[in-house]
Order: sequence, then C-alpha cells, then structure tokens
Amino acid sequence: MQLTAYDWIARHAARQPDKPALIDAHSRRMISYAAFNDRARILAALLADEFGVSRGARVAVLSQNTPEHLVVHNACHKVGAINVPLNWRLTARELNQQLVNASPKILIYQSQYAETARQAIAGSDIRLLDWGDDGCGGDYAYLLSRARRDFAPLAVALAEPCAILYTSGSTGLPKGVIITHAMALFNVMNYGTIVRVGQQSVQLCSLPLFHTGGLSNGSNPALHAGGTVIVTRQSDPNWILDLIDDRELGVTHLMGVPTSYQMISDHPRFNSVDLSRIVAAAVGGSPVPLSLHRRWLARGVPFQEGYGLTEGGPGVFISDLNQPMEKVGSCGKPVIHGEFRLVTRDGRDADTDELGEVWIRGVTVTPGYWNNPEATAQAFTDGWFRTGDAARRDADGYYYIVDRWKDMYISGGENVYPAEVENVLYEMSAIAEVAVIGVADERWGEVGCAAIVARAGSNLNAEQVLQHCNGRLARYKIPRHVVFLDRLPRNALNKVVKGELRARFGGDQLVRK
Repeated sequence: MQLTAYDWIARHAARQPDKPALIDAHSRRMISYAAFNDRARILAALLADEFGVSRGARVAVLSQNTPEHLVVHNACHKVGAINVPLNWRLTARELNQQLVNASPKILIYQSQYAETARQAIAGSDIRLLDWGDDGCGGDYAYLLSRARRDFAPLAVALAEPCAILYTSGSTGLPKGVIITHAMALFNVMNYGTIVRVGQQSVQLCSLPLFHTGGLSNGSNPALHAGGTVIVTRQSDPNWILDLIDDRELGVTHLMGVPTSYQMISDHPRFNSVDLSRIVAAAVGGSPVPLSLHRRWLARGVPFQEGYGLTEGGPGVFISDLNQPMEKVGSCGKPVIHGEFRLVTRDGRDADTDELGEVWIRGVTVTPGYWNNPEATAQAFTDGWFRTGDAARRDADGYYYIVDRWKDMYISGGENVYPAEVENVLYEMSAIAEVAVIGVADERWGEVGCAAIVARAGSNLNAEQVLQHCNGRLARYKIPRHVVFLDRLPRNALNKVVKGELRARFGGDQLVRK
C-alpha cells in the first residue's frame, strides 16, 4: 500500500481559512490559506486543461521570489506534477541544459526574463507563460481568470516526486535532485520541530525559492505548521533589518547562509534593530565563523547552526536552541528521521574525533538525479548517499563539519581543512571575507593560499595576516600565499566558488608571501 501525501494547504484552508499563509514583503499583499488553496486549485485546472500537464509532468518557473512560486508548488501537488524552479541568475545556455534534462511542459517566467526564457527553450516544444512582474499579471493572470473552478485534486503518494532542484554546479554541470513528497514531509518534521515552528510562526523567506534553503526550510515548515511565510526578493541587509524590525509583520524565524548573516551584522543598524521577537535564526550552507556566532549571541540571538544538502532533504544535523556554549561551532546532532555515518577513507566508521565523510540514508534522502542514472550510481554506495563533506563527532555526540572533503589539501603529508584556517583569519577585524584554497608547491606538494577581501580603510597587508596565524595554527596550516581581492566569486546562494579561485591562483602566477 502506498502512503498518501496529504495536502497541507488544503487542510489548513479548512481549519483556518482566514489565517495569513503568504505575505509579499514588497507589496504587503496577503494571501490567506483559503485564497492560497483556491488559487492553487484553479492553477492546477489551467495546467491540466490548457497545457496538458498530468501526473509526473514537469512545470518550470523562472522568476525571482514571489508568493506565486509557492502557489505553483501546491498546484503541482494537486495535479500530480513536478515543480522545477530555476535559477534566474543563469544564462539562457545554462538554463537550456536544465530544461533539456527536465523536459517540462511549460515554463512560467517573470516578465524581465522574457528574452532569456525564449532563448532557453529554443528548439523545444516547451510552452511559455508570462506572469508579469510579481506573479499576478501577464497572460498568467488572464488565463487563471478564465480557468474552471471545479478541478478535483489528484491523490499522490509520498514516494512520488514533488520537485526537481538543480544543484549550484560548483562541482561541474548542475544535476537535478529529485525531491519526493516524503522528503518534504520528513524534513519539515526534522527541521520544524527543532527550530520551534508552529501556527504562530512568521518565517522570513529571503533565500531563493529555486534552492532547497528557500523552499524546503525557508517556507515549507511554516506552511506545514499553519504559520505565515513572508516572501522577499531582496537580501539587502538594510531591507532585511527593516522587515525584522517591523512589529506588524512580527518575524519570528530566520534562515540564511553565513554570508547573509555577516552582511546583516556588519550593517550600522544591527545594534539598534529590535531582535526580541526572533525565536530561531537558522544558519547553514557552509561552516560558520565563531566570530559571527558571538556577534549575534551578543544581541540575544543564538544561531541554530545546521548542516544539510539538497540531496538530504536537506536537513542532516542541526543544533538545539539551548546547545551548550562550549559546543558553539558544532552543527548539532542528527535529525530525528534518517540514518547517518562518518566513513573514513579506508571505508570504516570513524571513531570519536576522527574525520570521516558524511554518509546518509533513509526517507529524507533523494532517490537520485533526474534523468541521470550515471550520476545517481556514482553518488551511492550500498544504498548510502556520499555527501562529499568531512566531519568529526565528539565524545558527546556533537558533529562538526570540517570542510568539503574535496577542499581538503595535503601539505607536507598533513591534511589541511580550509575552514579551520578561515576561522582563525576571521578573528582579524580588518578581514571582511576570506577563502582558503590549496595550490601546488614544488617542495610541499600543496600549500595554502588565502584570498582576502579587506574592510575599507583597513590597510591590511600580507605580513599582518601571517603574523596573526603564527601561534594560532600549526606551521603547515599557515597559508604561504596571501592575495587581496575586491570580492570573492560566489554562486546564487552567496557561497564562495572555490573552483574559480583555484583556476585563477593555482598556477605559477602566484608570488610567495
């Protein structure tokens, strides 16, 4: 017997029809659960009748964040289709690769991406639909107004896909991660319970909805609980601080990556904005500098640092709100639903405080990559998904993500994990951003290169950087090269793309510092 994936929006529409479900942070347009459910049901009818969308068909969206993104997601549930939100920062050529892979029936796009959308579908039979600037206009609004109102939603199983999320491509061409209804359900239980999401929660969703951080953690948990999601297209720190400070909106939950929290805490208004309503500030995506933990904790907001990845639902580890101070920097303990291992390079389970690669298995893990059996086969060993991330577990069961397994480099026979070096460098107030990579060296095999963005007016130099490392890091961990940049290369989630740094600084063009 297949277990049914129940429609959270329809259930809340029946229980609390007038409760605000979605708020557009820009127009302050509010959508109640009843309106959300009705609009998604009408859209499901339009997709089925006008565009031939049926069970298993894909529906792609190319747009910046808008509440309508989540309406499309629920409409896909009602018609048994698969939502494919696309990264609007990509070129038409890059989008074409993903559209060829997913083969959607329709691409819904924001007006400003009209030309990109047309180029991206060239040579295919994918149909286009313009939804205006905010999901409320264009042909989309016109066709919705004419669609039938008597559509009967389909029953779908937990095992069926509900979305395809394309990875950032930092390790090669993006792969379409299959997200099942079961993954979505168990993730909201894993994540939502620990960050205390409930009916009174107001989640600020500033991460892009084409990414698991925005969809799976930044909106789904609040909608599952019957709370409210505030959707914003901007991540500008002044704008985010305005939203947090707005008593009428009453934001209780934040979700972000370390860079976004760093930018907020660097803003001149950070110390004056009212943060007292914040129940949980979840952070993930990359290791969090201890200095950043301390800045937010000084304002009364402890981070709930977590670790996850698109293929994991995404939640794998997360810290409790009351995690002991001496465990700051840990990403917590395993979530409730799932299985986890740390596996050494020789294939055994790691001992306490021994480094191993994170392996995961269970209902929260993707069944594979869409239309890519080769990549799926390479990612799994005996049913375990290999994450490519290195971690250790202390004697109390707390996990620490050390770095990407692939970002580790070996200097003079010793393993060096860049995140450890970056943490030390972030202690310097003159450093705004830093990324450490391993580069070739004739004597040591590899040595460290620190790419630094200095704060304006700091006059920081390489000698000061190296002096700071002395006594704080073993000699083999201290970078042999220091380069100063205006900015670090980043992807759509503000994660540093270290591959670009390695391509730029990995050769003979470096001058030893």
